[in-house]
Amino acid sequence: MESLGGIIMYWVIALSIVIFSVLTVTTRKILRSATYLLFVLFATAALYFKLDFEFLGAVQMAVYAGGIVVLFVFSILLTSHPGDNTSRLVSKKRLLGLVAGVATLVVAGWALVSRCADMAAQLPVMDNPTMHQIGETLMGTGKGEYLLPFEAISVLLLACIIGGVTVARKR
Repeated sequence: MESLGGIIMYWVIALSIVIFSVLTVTTRKILRSATYLLFVLFATAALYFKLDFEFLGAVQMAVYAGGIVVLFVFSILLTSHPGDNTSRLVSKKRLLGLVAGVATLVVAGWALVSRCADMAAQLPVMDNPTMHQIGETLMGTGKGEYLLPFEAISVLLLACIIGGVTVARKR
């Protein structure tokens, strides 16, 4: 049984992730939005540390909170005026967007639950994976390994950087 302090800490971290996530997508100042995203990523790292995943928490802070947010801020400063408010989006299809969002949430939740149930029945229990096992899982090409998504994301980030530089040069 976990202590009351640990449960309270979990809820504080979870609530901060939810609040800063909502603030990230609702604020009209883009630089402030990037700052809220940084807080979300730090809170996620705190959650990893609380779950005793020190390596994952350190990677979260170094790669995402440190590298990706700096890249976002750099791109924002290159391509826009960060102090300006963005105009309020007006759409007559809010109901359609809400229905699509709920449908996406239902499908993603079903896929997650069904995949986790299938994987839990098949995978052996790993108490503390070694660095070698983590590396093989992240950089492997077999089932349940993540080399292809890793490479796809790196190509996507490269395309975003090139696009940001191209837009900045046109001005």
